[in-house]
Amino acid sequence: MIETAPFPKLKRGLVAILRGLKPSEAVAIGKAIHDAGIEAIEVPLNSPEPFVSIADLVKALPQSALIGAGTVLTAADVDDLHKAGGRLLVSPNIDAEVMGRAMHHGMVTMPGVFTPTEAFQAIRLGASALKFFPASVLGASGIAAIRAVLPATTLIGAVGGVSDKDFASYKAVGVSVFGLGSSLYKPGATVEEVARRASAAVAAWDEAFGG
Repeated sequence: MIETAPFPKLKRGLVAILRGLKPSEAVAIGKAIHDAGIEAIEVPLNSPEPFVSIADLVKALPQSALIGAGTVLTAADVDDLHKAGGRLLVSPNIDAEVMGRAMHHGMVTMPGVFTPTEAFQAIRLGASALKFFPASVLGASGIAAIRAVLPATTLIGAVGGVSDKDFASYKAVGVSVFGLGSSLYKPGATVEEVARRASAAVAAWDEAFGG
């Protein structure tokens, strides 16, 4: 069985969450985000025809781009994601069957956790990184308290109610990956708007992390 892939060395620990993205706009929006300097993109599966958008993004962006799905809830979803060419699996929860299928396909995984029990379960199931969700409820102090008991090498992400204004406070407690959703993209947003927000997020990342 193939091991789950380690989280790749991205230039910046930023994942664009494009909930509600339509296939007709996927390539233009994706290119704008990638050109701004965000290399990881997820299309949540409660978006219109998500696997079409994912397949189009995989074809349109460089192989170094990390493209995948969010809100992945079933093993069948994992298989469909693999067929679309996606390499990144993000979920709001931790599910053994989903993680097992992701490991079979060698995917980068970022399951959602909220408690120490869930965090350790995700680590045992081979998670590439932990997605603390919703991060805005836990806050930096809550994540810090849980992180204190986790293995030092655990890669920590914050998703949910997080924007570029929060990078410094989360960085201080060891968070190095951020999922940006509505602060970056909402249905109906123009390519220009998304490009501007992506550039602002990249600038904030560089300021906070010395990029």
